[in-house]
Amino acid sequence: MNRYDAFLIKYAEIGIKGKNRHVFEEALVRQIRIALRPCEGHFNVIRTYGRVFVEAKSEFDFEEVTEALSHVFGIWGICPVAVHDLMPLEELSKTAAAFMREEYPQGSHTFKVRTRRMNKEYPQDSLEINAELGHAVLEACPNLSVDVHTPEVTLCVEIREKLYIYSQVIPGPGGLPVGVGGKCMLLLSGGIDSPVAGYMVAKRGVRIDAVYFNAPPYTSERALQKVIDLAREISVYTGPIRLHNINFTEIQLYIYEQCPHDELTIIMRRYMMRIAERLAMENECLGLITGESIGQVASQTLAALAVTNEVCTLPVFRPLIGFDKEEIVRVSKKIGTYETSILPYEDCCTIFVAKHPVTKPRAEVIRKHEHNLDEKIEEMVERAIANDDIINISNYRPQQ
Repeated sequence: MNRYDAFLIKYAEIGIKGKNRHVFEEALVRQIRIALRPCEGHFNVIRTYGRVFVEAKSEFDFEEVTEALSHVFGIWGICPVAVHDLMPLEELSKTAAAFMREEYPQGSHTFKVRTRRMNKEYPQDSLEINAELGHAVLEACPNLSVDVHTPEVTLCVEIREKLYIYSQVIPGPGGLPVGVGGKCMLLLSGGIDSPVAGYMVAKRGVRIDAVYFNAPPYTSERALQKVIDLAREISVYTGPIRLHNINFTEIQLYIYEQCPHDELTIIMRRYMMRIAERLAMENECLGLITGESIGQVASQTLAALAVTNEVCTLPVFRPLIGFDKEEIVRVSKKIGTYETSILPYEDCCTIFVAKHPVTKPRAEVIRKHEHNLDEKIEEMVERAIANDDIINISNYRPQQ
């Protein structure tokens, strides 16, 4: 039997959005409802002024629900709440003391009381309520002591059409709710970086589609499954993802045969960007996302990035551009993609990597050597796009 009846959802950045704040609040409510679909139980998600409440209408698994909510962008804090009908202050004092006794039965803690009296018909004001509740808690809980400046625990009471009592704040991921910032196409490989890049852009409210460049038989089915697993892991945060699986083998082999080997990575990357942009435009995406970081590999020097960018008309977002590898790994571990990313299944880039790749490519030289591909490359690109194998990652909360 749960001792909580609801969850108060706190947000931070949404609160400064001014006259269009309701758009962000409605998007947050929508994402919360989606996140709760796989959870046992029935819930009512309600938006009131400055607050979102998730009301439980049946028994539920507390850990399952808080886990689901902790992956919803836009949520700053999740507060498990006990809900009561309005009652006189004397009875409220007893109820609040009993709540704190149950929440903190052991250990010594400092506390304070904070009351929000949204219902102005309640006879006592916030200061009176704070004093009465603090006195009642001190009498009922000898292990608690008052500290109004830096308390370890805050007993919060909100007086609306009902009474809401809570003291825990479970951290959420922050950011903005997915969907308020349009949609982008993520170039998703099997490495550590690109899933983190997708997560970081999604945190700014952007919906994600993804494209993976497959190279059978040089890459195995396990390499593709690894990418599907990574898409599923980040979809816990981003919501459903359409993963475009593009067979890139023919194009890679043709580039390998016709172009200087020290330029293989750059030219292959340029064709990946061209194809990704075509898919992005066809799917109403407003930009591309990559996991590149300055200087991490030869294709990510400033010169190489400039030459790669040349083939794109859509903006290319690189949220990891100033991160070092340790910082990227730290985020990948936090979001749960690291262990999958380090599985030893090669992607198409590592199979065809040059022994001595050019680090300072010149655009005019690269364009000149790309003319070696003129005879067949366009029909190869069209064939690759026509044979796009779309995988819908819809089961975005992995079953435990």
